[in-house]
Amino acid sequence: MAQQRWWRRPWIFPLAAVVVVFLAFSLPPYLSLDPTQTRIPQSTALGAAHYWILVPHVVFGGIALSTAVFQIWPWFRNRHPIAHRRMGRLYVFAGVIPAGLAALTVGAFTPYGPATKASDVLLAILWLTVTIQGWRLARRRRFADHRRWMIRSFALTASIITNRIWGTLLAVSLYPQLDTTFHGDETLFAWVVSGFAAWLGWTIPFLAAEFWLDRDRTPHHPRRPTVSPTPAETPAIR
Repeated sequence: MAQQRWWRRPWIFPLAAVVVVFLAFSLPPYLSLDPTQTRIPQSTALGAAHYWILVPHVVFGGIALSTAVFQIWPWFRNRHPIAHRRMGRLYVFAGVIPAGLAALTVGAFTPYGPATKASDVLLAILWLTVTIQGWRLARRRRFADHRRWMIRSFALTASIITNRIWGTLLAVSLYPQLDTTFHGDETLFAWVVSGFAAWLGWTIPFLAAEFWLDRDRTPHHPRRPTVSPTPAETPAIR
C-alpha cells in the first residue's frame, strides 16, 4: 500500500489555525486566575465558586481541543502511532473527562436561562459518554468502532467554536430588534441568543458527523471491518 502523504488532508491546517486563534482568544482571561477577567457573568447560585469551576473547564477543554486536531489527522495517526496513543490519553483523561465534569456544574448553573442550561447539561453528558465509549472500544481493540465514536467526540469538542460563531451571528442579526421584539429587555435578549447558539452549536456538528459516518454503511462506502490493526493502526488509547 502506498504511504499516505501528509498533504492529502489539506483541511487539517485551516482547522488547526482556527483552533489556535480560538484558544489564543479564549484562554488568557482564565489563565490569569483573575475573576474580574471572566467573559461569563457570575452565577448567582454558585457565587464566587462559579469562576473557579469555569477555569478548569476552559483549561482542560483547551487541552481536549488542541489534542483533538492531531487525533483526527490520519497522517499523524498512521505515521506516529505511539504519539497518537499518548495524545489520546491526554485527550480523554486530561481533556474531556475533567472538562466535561466541570461543564456539568457550569451548565447546570448557567446565568443564560433554562434553554441554555438544558443544552449545556445534555452536551456535557453526551461528550463524556461518547468519549468514554470510544476509549473502551480502543481498549477492546475494536478500532473501526473506536474511530467512529471518537469522530462523534471530536464533533462535540469542536462545538465550543461553532457555539461562539452562532452566538456572534445571532447577536448581530437580532440586536436591531432589541427594542421591539425583546421590548428592550437585555436579559431576555441574552437568553434567546445564548439558547439558540447553545443548541445549534453542538447539534449541527453532531448530526454532520453522523451523516459523514453513515457513508460507511452505504454500498459505495462499506464499513471497515473491526480487525486487529497493522502496526500503523495501533490503538489510540491504552
